[in-house]
Amino acid sequence: MAKVIGIDLGTTNSCIAVMEGGKPKVIHSQEGRNVIPSVVDPVKRVVGDVAKRQMAINPKNTIFSIKRLMGRRKSDPSVQQDAKWLPYKIVEGKDGAASVEVNGKVYTPQEVSAMILQKIKSDAEAYLGEKVEKAVITVPAYFDDSQRQATKQAGEIAGLEVVRIINEPTAAALSYGLDKKHAHTIAVYDLGGGTFDITVLELGEGVFQVKATNGDTHLGGDDFDKIILDYLADEFKKDNGIDLRKDSQALQRLRDAAEKAKIELSSSLEAEINLPFITVKDNQPLHLVHKLTRAKLEALIGHLILNTFEPVKACLKDAHVDVSKIDEVVLVGGMTRMPMVFDKVKEFFGKEPNRSVNPDEVVAVGAAIQAGVLTGETKDVVLLDVTPLTLGVETLGGVATSLIQRNTTVPTTKSEIFSTAGDNQTQVEIHIVQGERPLAKDNKSLGRFILDGIPPAPRGVPQVEVSFDIDANGILTVTAKDKATGKTQAIKITGSTGLSKEQIETMKEEAEKHAREDQEEKEKIEVKNKAENLIYVSEKSLKDAGDKTPKELREEIEKKIKELKEAKDKGSKEVVEEKTKALSDSLQKIGEHMYQNQNKPQDPHVKTEEEKKGPTNASDKKDVEEGEVVK
Repeated sequence: MAKVIGIDLGTTNSCIAVMEGGKPKVIHSQEGRNVIPSVVDPVKRVVGDVAKRQMAINPKNTIFSIKRLMGRRKSDPSVQQDAKWLPYKIVEGKDGAASVEVNGKVYTPQEVSAMILQKIKSDAEAYLGEKVEKAVITVPAYFDDSQRQATKQAGEIAGLEVVRIINEPTAAALSYGLDKKHAHTIAVYDLGGGTFDITVLELGEGVFQVKATNGDTHLGGDDFDKIILDYLADEFKKDNGIDLRKDSQALQRLRDAAEKAKIELSSSLEAEINLPFITVKDNQPLHLVHKLTRAKLEALIGHLILNTFEPVKACLKDAHVDVSKIDEVVLVGGMTRMPMVFDKVKEFFGKEPNRSVNPDEVVAVGAAIQAGVLTGETKDVVLLDVTPLTLGVETLGGVATSLIQRNTTVPTTKSEIFSTAGDNQTQVEIHIVQGERPLAKDNKSLGRFILDGIPPAPRGVPQVEVSFDIDANGILTVTAKDKATGKTQAIKITGSTGLSKEQIETMKEEAEKHAREDQEEKEKIEVKNKAENLIYVSEKSLKDAGDKTPKELREEIEKKIKELKEAKDKGSKEVVEEKTKALSDSLQKIGEHMYQNQNKPQDPHVKTEEEKKGPTNASDKKDVEEGEVVK
């Protein structure tokens, strides 16, 4: 059976895992790392570490933190806020969806995420030695329906069948609790690069039951970095009168420095930020040098950490679990390495948080376990997850009438009968909303559709049955049925992702086309690297062999080195391969020549180097007589 991989598609970094021999195994990238930076240059089609290295010199063309835009509209306040500090251009795409523009071309967040997923797919295939076509992908527990749909579409564009969308804290719990036999209640505190989730679960006898989940899809490490960045920029402006945030390259260098300082201060009490030649004033270069202490950092970002505990309190309340009844607190996400986060979680729950899991890998490992459950490779594990937000329809007066309450176990189906608001009304508009507010306008609109053909009748007489069906991925399908005529209209919610099946197919084809181009480019680079290595070996061999190489052979090799150097820089892949083989064949002749000379009978009149030295001491003589073995 083909492997199904587990993917943690993160804001800052992504991670891959797979089940091998009944155990989850993290797959390292082709660069040898356990995580892949979620960074993309969509023009050059480079992803991960290579893209991240160019961020400072090419900030407007390098996309990062794309997860913050998934399934969101350009008009969302959170998107407007991000647009102020992200160096790339955020534009309004189809149906008002937030998209990014690079070099005049508009990319949806799904397309950019698909490029990350293609890199993940390629790395997994390189490790497994086989095609990978299916995956379980994780999302923040508090992702709404349109954000989940966008994630699924990104997988499809990348050529992956997304067999399951799973919540990140739930995945972490799977990883943590796979070998736990006794029943207990755990809280998963997940603070990542762009999102925060809290989930309360009950574990026991292989059953993982989510009791409640809560969170903030716009609170994470990026927000911490922005506060540090603003502090550094304000200090520099105070001293020099220049706002570095107005220069995209300086802004990116500041962002990198803020992130590095934040990470360093998790293990040190002080970090020095040194950015030479950050800008110019009066034709004189200016440098940014600043010492940031852990105490100052905590004063700057302390309120963000405290903000995470409002969702924690709400989650415990929804789960009907007192904080004293939590047996274990599991920390997930890179931000939980920050000492202040650890201390505040410990203080709130009144117990030491569990540090036995790697916060960077635990979510991908849990996704791989869920993949194993779906393929039958992992036995005796049952996962009961929940929908994070209340789902309903808009009714008379703009009221949001709930059908499925938040924290309902999925999959689930719920139906309710509605009627018309006016006499002789022959159609009704079903407006689907998601959220906790009593009025529809204050919640997130997921979609609208019309059910027409209702026989004319006084208001309140027609019966329209509205059914909500949430699958195991947390994705919603809504159906409306006129009970009198049996006429049905259904909609699979796509929310603000705004992508039709045809558009997804087009993007998929384009991604596949580029995948072939990427493979060709990779092959060219490998051929070039092989040529450069052979040139180095050839020049070294000629130098080492010295005058032992015949003049004609030396000239032949030097000529072929020159030809390969020219082909390497200007020729096609095939020409480089041809010239590489030609040089390799000639290079072998050096070895052949030296071995032939070694086997020739020696001229008795020519003394060897040993003979020139004269007689040796007794201790230098051979200890082995013919036929004798010295042990």
